[in-house]
Amino acid sequence: MAYRSKQMLIVRRDLKMRKGKIAAQASHASVEAVLRAIVKENRMAELTVDPEGYAFLNTPEGQESPLTDWFRYGMAKICVYVDSEEALLELDKQAREAGVVTALIQDAGLTEFHGEPTYTALAFEPLEAEQADALTGGLPLY
Repeated sequence: MAYRSKQMLIVRRDLKMRKGKIAAQASHASVEAVLRAIVKENRMAELTVDPEGYAFLNTPEGQESPLTDWFRYGMAKICVYVDSEEALLELDKQAREAGVVTALIQDAGLTEFHGEPTYTALAFEPLEAEQADALTGGLPLY
């Protein structure tokens, strides 16, 4: 099945994080962006968990969205990178100015980064592929 929508995850490569740290930061950003999108679309009442433990949105026919796709079909999650805090913050700003819900992750610095809070990752809400590509199409895959 070809995905109609995707979620972009952007990680700072200049930090040289361990693989596990990268996975944790990107995962944190992904979940936070989806939760923020649920709130933005005022769809908390549609969120349910079935007896097997799968979460989904009870979306009325004809009201599908990229967020619905995320729950119903799964979604491509694309991880790209930037090489500076400035680039990460600028991408967050551009996305928000375009009306995209973002989740900018600032690690507390307790296990890496010498105790300094550090911006590590950014995720966008689930988007139509074209909208995601307009913001991140020029960034390299991680």
